[in-house]
Amino acid sequence: MSPRWAVPSIRLRLTAWYTVVLCLMLVLYGTATFVTVRHEFLEQLDDDLYEDFETAEGLITRTPEGGLAWASNRHHDPDDEKDRGIDVWSASGEPLYRSSASATLPAPALSAASTQPHYESVLAHGHHWRTLTRTATVGGLAGVLRVARSEDRLRTQLWEILIVLILGLPAVAALAGVGGYVLARRALKPIDQIAEDARRITADRLHERLSVPNQRDEVGRLAAVINETFARLEASFDQLRRFTADASHELRTPLSVIRGIGEVGLGETRSPAEYKEAMGSMLEEVDRLTNLVDTLLRLSRGDAGTVRLSRESVDLRQLTQEVVDSLAILAEERNQRLTVDGSDRAVVPADRLVLREAITNILDNAIKYSPPESTIDLCVRMEGEQAILEIADQGPGVAPEHRERIFDRFFRLDQGRSRDNGGTGLGLAIAKWAVEVHGGHITVEDSKGGSLFRIRLPLTEPADTRKYQAHSNQPAGGHS
Repeated sequence: MSPRWAVPSIRLRLTAWYTVVLCLMLVLYGTATFVTVRHEFLEQLDDDLYEDFETAEGLITRTPEGGLAWASNRHHDPDDEKDRGIDVWSASGEPLYRSSASATLPAPALSAASTQPHYESVLAHGHHWRTLTRTATVGGLAGVLRVARSEDRLRTQLWEILIVLILGLPAVAALAGVGGYVLARRALKPIDQIAEDARRITADRLHERLSVPNQRDEVGRLAAVINETFARLEASFDQLRRFTADASHELRTPLSVIRGIGEVGLGETRSPAEYKEAMGSMLEEVDRLTNLVDTLLRLSRGDAGTVRLSRESVDLRQLTQEVVDSLAILAEERNQRLTVDGSDRAVVPADRLVLREAITNILDNAIKYSPPESTIDLCVRMEGEQAILEIADQGPGVAPEHRERIFDRFFRLDQGRSRDNGGTGLGLAIAKWAVEVHGGHITVEDSKGGSLFRIRLPLTEPADTRKYQAHSNQPAGGHS
């Protein structure tokens, strides 16, 4: 069911926002421009009025009859000007001189007249005037002199400017909208290409990648991150396929053995002792199958982050010695010698049972694959803020190309070797998980005629390992 109101595309939203913001900027710019121009026009008009005032103060003279007149022989006659006016008033409010243009103006407020210029706008008979009023001595008489200029032409110019700004805004906004849409479409075109490429990538085509035209811009970095995600998904799918195939194979083997034993037992009548032996063999396979399922369940809980760790202060050397004591009987059967070295008291915050299982699995592997009468050396030491446990055996070693995959589930260097020894191929996977859940790291490298497993654990609890919670803290069995 589609929504009632369709959400516009990013392209349209960008265009709308761009247009709205530009319109607001144009309105602010136009308003500031209009106010500035109006202020400049008024200042220029006030300057002209001041010049008129000084001119009138010097050119109005006394007549023989005692009145005031303009000395026209020295300047233009104000009676011929329709846009400018001059008038003189006595202190009692009687007009002493008025030009033809100023005759339409109301009398000035004589009480407000002073030695300082007084500017104001006056509306008279439908015309706007700008006046300057000030006390002055004209023709030897003290009074109030007022000069005026028409504002009609100035207001007409300002109105024309305002019309241009108002009519120009929609045109500019329309052009900006079209330009913004084109720019947004061009800028978002790589995203459309990414969406088209991503739509073709399915679970069967995870090897394909998005095209990255420019890795340095935002779209290029987005495509690179998506490609990295696809790479991780491809690796996870491949690992899941291998895991499914290996798990199916591991489960099929004991089931086939159980079925074979059952079919042989039902094929003909046998003695009670033979039936008992057959059931014993079936129980061994069931135990192996149960051990495999329990280990897989433990790993799945670890992957989901639902294993709760019961952390405590664990002396790594003491824990290593406990593991050596528990596996000493296996080494004695092969005439092998186990040595524990290291005087450092490396105390790490860890779940004792989980960490013990990791050490047990690695040491069990070393015992199984080292030749008889060989020596397995274990060393505990500290390096900076880390505790290090090294287990060096004299076995066949691990080829460089297998050192990363050796910790994968069901991975075996020899496909028949671990199964013959009763392992499931999950011991090292459990060990890697147990170390990493404590914020540590496990590696393998060549040693003197064998392999060297190195476990690094932080001496303090890392913050990113505190996410494991709920369910179980009991270690699952299963060694490779």
